[in-house]
This record gives sequence, structure tokens and C-alpha cells, in this order.
Amino acid sequence: MTDPAAVERDAAEAASAFAHPAVAPDVTAAYGQHPDHVVDFYAPRGETRGPAPLVVLLHGGAWRAPYDRQHVTPFADFLARRGFAVANVEYRRGSSLPHQNADGPVAGRWPETFDDVAAALDALPGLAADALPQADLRRTVVTGHSAGGHLALWAAARHVLPADSPWRLPSPPMLRGVVALAPIADFTVAEEMGVCGGASAQLLGGPEHWAERLPYADPAALLPTGIATAVVQGRDDVVVPQQVAEAYVAAAAKAGETVGLTLLDAVGHFPLIDPAADACAVVAEEISQLAW
Repeated sequence: MTDPAAVERDAAEAASAFAHPAVAPDVTAAYGQHPDHVVDFYAPRGETRGPAPLVVLLHGGAWRAPYDRQHVTPFADFLARRGFAVANVEYRRGSSLPHQNADGPVAGRWPETFDDVAAALDALPGLAADALPQADLRRTVVTGHSAGGHLALWAAARHVLPADSPWRLPSPPMLRGVVALAPIADFTVAEEMGVCGGASAQLLGGPEHWAERLPYADPAALLPTGIATAVVQGRDDVVVPQQVAEAYVAAAAKAGETVGLTLLDAVGHFPLIDPAADACAVVAEEISQLAW
């Protein structure tokens, strides 16, 4: 049973993270025809000289429609003020309306959510070259929060997808690394713990598709990747508990790969993307260690 004090703390942290006004991008570009097929670009701020690393940001929200990229625009701006070029990616999420037997909006669309992330990442080098000429595409790091953390890990693992996957890459993507923030990184453990109301199973199209689609979507099944990976996780996270991150790190170790895990004391789910929180600076440092 969740500690009421922890739930209250989580609500306060969420309120702080969502209290910041949205920050408009410098440029928006489309990677497809759907209204959600867009990327917002933020140029590096301040006195940054020379090419800047590119951070590709994938927002969270349990892959559900009510949560779009707007809630991470303050975080994108925070990274830009740290000297990064930033690409904030939108993608199709679940329906805005509850489905039959669903308690609230359903998480994700199969296969559209994955189609979009794959298409966006494939298009980004060309889009970024036009939108942010100061971005150094050779120093690209993918980051994402919660469900976006899942997508970041998945995007870096496309070259190890099953051979018949339409999203499989013939070789590893050109990334310096991945920094996953409180990611839904192990679907089996996430479902056992009821993370986000069974969102992982919903993303795969329901329990009837679980076994069939899990190998194409679960980061814990897509290892090793050979790409530097770090996970940042709050110890007091009641939304995506640390056991999910620890399960992913253990799966990586079993596959012969080391994944860095930074556990932050007295930190829940939302401070990782809250520019007012100390945890956000930790995230920026983790990205810097891979990018610079």
C-alpha cells in the first residue's frame, strides 16, 4: 500500500513541475503528415561557442493523449540554457476518450506510437541540420522521462529488434548515448507493479497481444545495445518505482552490458524534469557526461 505522505509529496512535486509556463521553441519542423508529427527545436542559449551537442527529448505521460510535449518545454529550455541544442519530439499517443473496459484514456497506439518515434529519429539529422545549424549531430544524446524514457531506450535499441520488425535498423543509431529518466524500462515488472494503471499492456494493444508484441517494444528484452546508457531515478518515485529501473539494469548486466544507475534520495517522479528542482541539474550533468 502506498504511503499517503508519499502520495502527497508526489502531488506537490507534480504541481511544481507543471507550474512553469510553456516555453515557445525557436523553430518547429514536421517529420510527417499527422498533426503530431512535429519536432520543436531550441537553440543553445548563452555564450556557447562552436557546435553544441543535440539532445533529443521524448516526453512522458504514460503514452496517453492528455499529455503532450508542452509540459516538458520548460525542461527543454533549461537544457538549452545549459548550452545544448534541443529537439523536443511529439508523437501519437492513445485516444483522448476511454475505450471499453478502460479506466480513463488508453495508453499509446500500436503501431503508430512506435512508427512515429522511429520516423522522427530517422528524420532528425536532416531536420536539425536545417533548423539548428549550430547543433553537432555527431554528439547526439537521447533522453526521455517516464514513458518517454521507455521510448528513448527503445529508440537506441532499434538495431537489436527482431529481424522482422519494421522499425529495425541495420546498424546502431548514431548516438553518443541515452539518459533515461524514471523510465518504464521493464514492462514485465511495470505490469506486475501496476505502473500507470497497466499502461504498458495498453500500449501493446491489450493483454491479448502481450506475449506477441513484448519482444518488439520492451527495452529489457532489447539488450545489449552497445550504446552508452544511464538511468536517473528518484528513490521516492511512486509513479514508476525504482524497482523498474533496477530490473532493467539487472537485465542489461545479464546480457553483458553495464548501464549506469543514479538513484536520488528524497526525489520522486517529477523533479527530474522540473527546472526548479536540484534533480534537474543532476540530469543535465548526466547528459553532459555523454555528450561533451
